[in-house]
Amino acid sequence: METKEFTITDDLLASKGQRFLNLIIDLFIVYMFTVGIGAAINIMGELTGNFKLSEWITSLTIVENVIFALVVMFFYYTIMELYFSRTFGKYFTKTMVVKHNGIRPKAKSVVIRTLVRLIPIEAFSFLSSNARGWHDTLSVTYVINRHEYISRMKL
Repeated sequence: METKEFTITDDLLASKGQRFLNLIIDLFIVYMFTVGIGAAINIMGELTGNFKLSEWITSLTIVENVIFALVVMFFYYTIMELYFSRTFGKYFTKTMVVKHNGIRPKAKSVVIRTLVRLIPIEAFSFLSSNARGWHDTLSVTYVINRHEYISRMKL
């Protein structure tokens, strides 16, 4: 049986507009998860009468809140991209993450993508003419248009 090599070409890549929309949607989802976790901890404290956790949550400084949000962000991106090759933002923009040969990224690539996203100035890596950011380049992954990819894979 003959196997054909598939290569991601520039015309499959998601646009900068799609990538920006992915970022906005995903940051909103991460924010909602972060607030939801904090609210759930407060509710559990109220229900159990144990207010130590809820007092801890309400006493977090801005820096601690940012660290908490970064932890939530790490788990969100890692879980979503590892198991689904897409986040909620990518779902709405009909894009997905793949390796250079069109297969799903493995855990190592997804963790690298996610860790690089935590670099504060990483979002500015999209300002160059290249449509790929540092988290794509360093993990050797691509964000592509899902429907175009599926139709090409069928050929």
